[in-house]
Parts: sequence; structure tokens; C-alpha cells
Amino acid sequence: MSETRVHLSKTEPAAYQALDEFSRSVGRICRENGIDDRLKEIVMIHCSQLNGCAYCTRVHLDRAVTAGLDIDTLMQIATWRESGVFSDRERAALELAEAFTFIHEEGVSDEVYDRVGSVFTEKEYAALSWACVSINAFNRIVIAGRYPVPPRRAEASA
Repeated sequence: MSETRVHLSKTEPAAYQALDEFSRSVGRICRENGIDDRLKEIVMIHCSQLNGCAYCTRVHLDRAVTAGLDIDTLMQIATWRESGVFSDRERAALELAEAFTFIHEEGVSDEVYDRVGSVFTEKEYAALSWACVSINAFNRIVIAGRYPVPPRRAEASA
């Protein structure tokens, strides 16, 4: 992974800045429509995990900790179907995250749409959907550019 690639954010910053502003708009939509940071970050992490985006996973893990998620919950996001730590809303959001991330397989099936729609209002569903669109776009930019994710320094020993 040492190969240097074009960094889209540096090569065409205007497009990246537009995506960043879109992401900020999505954050506002989430807040205004009842999606708290905890739930939004769970979705962002799961989409990033599913896409194999270490960079975005790290960014959103840090944000999730700030939003109050504990290590036990964070470690179980990838295995949410077998875990008992997630609420019905979180489970529905995780299922929607999978549908959007793998949208090329079958779209958002009627079964997923109905299950998720029975838990969220139309505004909440829309907010979470936009969050999925946003993070999946960032994942593609970061993965294609092979953004580095170096080990963190041991801050406790510094």
C-alpha cells in the first residue's frame, strides 16, 4: 500500500469542498430530523467497515467516542445481527446502511424498506439515507486514493 495515488481532495479541491459541504448539510438534516450523533456515527462506521475504508472508519470511531459510544458497542457494530447491545432504531439504521452500501445487489428491498420504515419517520429515513449516500461517496474517494492510516502514537507514554 505504499503506492502514491492521486488525492482527489488535493487535485480538484473544489469538488471535494462541495462534497464536504454536502456532508455538513447531511449532518444538519440528521440533527433537524431526530437522528442524533450516536446513531449517525454507528451508520458511518458500518458503511465504512463494509466498504473496507480504514481511514473513514478511524475518523468516525473518533467521532463516535465523542458522541458517547463505548468500546463494547463500537466493537460489535460489525456483528450487530448477533449482538444484543443495539436498540431497534440502531438495528434498523444498520440494516439500512447495508442496503445502501450494497445497493448494486438488489437496491433497497421492499422488506428492508418496510422494516426500516416501521421504525423511523419519513424524515428520519431520509436523513439516514442521505448519511449513507454521503459516507459511501467519501469511502470511494478515500479508498481510490489509498489515504494512509498509520498506527497511532502511544499518547499515554508520550
